[in-house]
Amino acid sequence: MGRIVGIDLGTTNSLVAYLDPQTKTPKCIEGPHGSTLCPSIVSLDPDGNVIVGEAARRRLLTQPERTIYSVKRLMGRGVKDVQDELKLFPFRLDPSSSNVIRVRLGEKVFTPPEISAFILRELKNWAEAFFGEPVDRAVITVPAYFNDAQRQATKDAGKIAGLEVLRLVNEPTAAALAYGLHEKQRGKVAVYDLGGGTFDISILKLISTEEGDIYQVLSTNGDTHLGGDDIDNLLQAFIHEKILQTDEIDFSPHGEIAQELRKALIAIKHELSEKESAILRFPLPGGKVFTQEFTRGALDALIRPVVDRTIPPVKLALGDAKLKPAEIDEVVLVGGTTRTPLIRRTVQEFFGRTPHTELNPDEVVALGAAVQANILEHGVSNMLLLDVTPLSLGIETYGGAVAKIITRNSPIPASAQELYTTGVDNQTGIDIHVLQGERELAKDCRSLARFTLKVPPAPAGLPRIEVKFLIDANGILQVGAKDVRTGEQHSIEVQPSYGISDSEIERMLEESIEYAEQDFAERQAIEARTEAESILTATAKALATEQASILPAEERAKIESA
Repeated sequence: MGRIVGIDLGTTNSLVAYLDPQTKTPKCIEGPHGSTLCPSIVSLDPDGNVIVGEAARRRLLTQPERTIYSVKRLMGRGVKDVQDELKLFPFRLDPSSSNVIRVRLGEKVFTPPEISAFILRELKNWAEAFFGEPVDRAVITVPAYFNDAQRQATKDAGKIAGLEVLRLVNEPTAAALAYGLHEKQRGKVAVYDLGGGTFDISILKLISTEEGDIYQVLSTNGDTHLGGDDIDNLLQAFIHEKILQTDEIDFSPHGEIAQELRKALIAIKHELSEKESAILRFPLPGGKVFTQEFTRGALDALIRPVVDRTIPPVKLALGDAKLKPAEIDEVVLVGGTTRTPLIRRTVQEFFGRTPHTELNPDEVVALGAAVQANILEHGVSNMLLLDVTPLSLGIETYGGAVAKIITRNSPIPASAQELYTTGVDNQTGIDIHVLQGERELAKDCRSLARFTLKVPPAPAGLPRIEVKFLIDANGILQVGAKDVRTGEQHSIEVQPSYGISDSEIERMLEESIEYAEQDFAERQAIEARTEAESILTATAKALATEQASILPAEERAKIESA
């Protein structure tokens, strides 16, 4: 059996880490170019050779039609889900595919898991070169917002890359693991994760017991279209407009000049994290040089709207955890964007405490994945992870209402079961309609799966149907239904080929709040109608029995005419 590693499969960069057996601390592995960061970029040369990482990044300028980046945004999603994102990317989808995403790079097409597998295989090669022996197992991190389809797509990518994915771990949970190993902190922790393309906030509870350490995710929230890229976009748009005004030079946002400008502005942004001012000198066509001085104050004013957008999700996550900012004991910053001084000040002012920045924010998630990999490899029993499910799961009940079986932010792995019965006489089957969402009616939630459980004909209300939901440690859902009287049962693993988009999760949560009063009224009406129909059915049955003859004729007439 080969070595095991922890992998952060990121939107912008990916990393691979291991636990050093001598120091008992996690460390990231450097690639051949001397950096621990592997750009999450894949390119295909004219001969069909796959190029990954830094070399692929350079081809963004020269071969944009053969190069793809940010493929993580496409994982586990359908063509209809990503129309807005595609406007921002230069690469093309294969038009022959239905709703399954296939990206065209030159003459070949690839699915997102295949492209992610190229990145994973590159990291696998780094690790094998470092260890001098095979690497065949991994713990891979995923955003807390990833749904079943996106998690399954990540596992598929690992399998294609020749890795057995032992566990998928939420990125904020991995960050807490990394700091838990170093700091041995206990209490409630907020993990503020601002990466290149996404923002996640997670509230965790770290508990030390006689049995060991428990890392429980109390709640998660975020914005799937918010990150360092938005800051870079603001800077680029600002300078682009300045160049247009002063030098009357316009250029394509995906062209070579734009890419070089973006690279220069990212360097300025990094410089302003260390200094109070910096000067941009950017060569233009025709021998001109555009010059612009930046101060940290001017940068703060420009990017303040982006930074402020991170606070509402933080408040929602705290609300879900039933906590106030002052009740948070520790704050952890994750993601290279959190090096920005304005972000650190904003987080410190909101929580009233200095955030942890001891570990490299680019590496902390991979380091946590390595800790979890070590736990799984050596069977360490004194450390337990409790992630949560991002949306409620349930089934459709009679009349179109939703019965939630596992609620949002429930710790996983998890299982729950409920008993149901038939609504009409002599039913021969029970339709189990599995739903995901926060609304009260089935029509407003997302359909995950359907199956039918056969039951013998019987009077309404007599059969006892046990419905059981089971979510494993990777967040994959299995649903089963069993006729308690006959033992007949049926189960299904929910593994859609593409799933709900991250932004749709946010929309569903927002709508559940917006339409809460209306949904509750409709649900009450459905339940009242269902109860009335049940009473009418029972009354009709009673009138058909011999005992009904004792009713006075006048009373019987009133009932039948009602």
